[in-house]
Amino acid sequence: MNATSPAAPSAAPTGRIVLLTTSHRVAPGLLSWPAWQTLRAADTVLCADGTHPQLPYLREAGIPVEEASPAAEELVDACAGGRTVVVVATGEGEPALTDGLARLAGTGRVPMPELELLPASYDLPGARLLDLVQVMDRIRAECPWSSRQTHQGLAKYGIEEAYELVEAIEEGDRDELREELGDVLLQVVFHARIAEEHPEEPFSVDDVAGGIVTKLVHRHPHVFGDATATTPEEVKEHWLRTKAVEKRRTSVTEGVPLGQPGLALAAKLASRVRTAGLDVPLPRAEGIGYELLGLAARAEAEGVDPEAALRAAARAYRDAIRAAEGVGE
Repeated sequence: MNATSPAAPSAAPTGRIVLLTTSHRVAPGLLSWPAWQTLRAADTVLCADGTHPQLPYLREAGIPVEEASPAAEELVDACAGGRTVVVVATGEGEPALTDGLARLAGTGRVPMPELELLPASYDLPGARLLDLVQVMDRIRAECPWSSRQTHQGLAKYGIEEAYELVEAIEEGDRDELREELGDVLLQVVFHARIAEEHPEEPFSVDDVAGGIVTKLVHRHPHVFGDATATTPEEVKEHWLRTKAVEKRRTSVTEGVPLGQPGLALAAKLASRVRTAGLDVPLPRAEGIGYELLGLAARAEAEGVDPEAALRAAARAYRDAIRAAEGVGE
């Protein structure tokens, strides 16, 4: 008679740990369907932060949440018998817990449960702008310098940052471009935050964003409406036509800032004249200013930005000066 060997005992199920992460930039309670399924099926739901913004919504949905911050060994023990434990992560992401689990797994002496990272909510594009608004609000309230700034006092910085952005674009430095875009964005958010405090006509960054959204939608009927535009020229025609209706200007010179650099001002006026189909001869007079006016108008007619062209020539001149001085880059 053949003896039958006893079957080896099956390994006890080790269970599952789910680290549930959420974004503070998304309204609490707006979780993904997989997150809700996992929460409802879990044997235990834990959260170390009793003030976590998600907790009221989880409890309202009938999901009991224990306020606890177990060590890695305790969490593994809680999964014994194939149990699922969900940890609702705090803003820091529970680095102490995950590091402890990694060390425990590294020993090789403890059967480890499955470990899953489950994002329950995701940032939408532009979500970090909410962080910028919050940071600016706190700086305005608590910083001795920022709390005293006015639109007038900040005006010069807006001009400086715009020029630095143009320089980054012309230099082709991607890192510098990203930084300078941030500096320009800061000016917008800073001014909008100051504007909230106006006693009679306050507005916020949301009003600023809402205004430009409305303008963009209105000036792009070929995108958001029934109009058709298949070429850049047709798009520009739509833009100018809707802009003219919005502004109801009596002169093509309205809206041209006279405080901008001279070459840019001359080119802008020439562009307005050409676009409107007006026949306005350049003024004839002696002097370098009139010669520069003629050059700027000529550059605009040829599709050249005279300011950019002059800056490029000036940079070449700078390099020649440094070469003559024997100064290396």
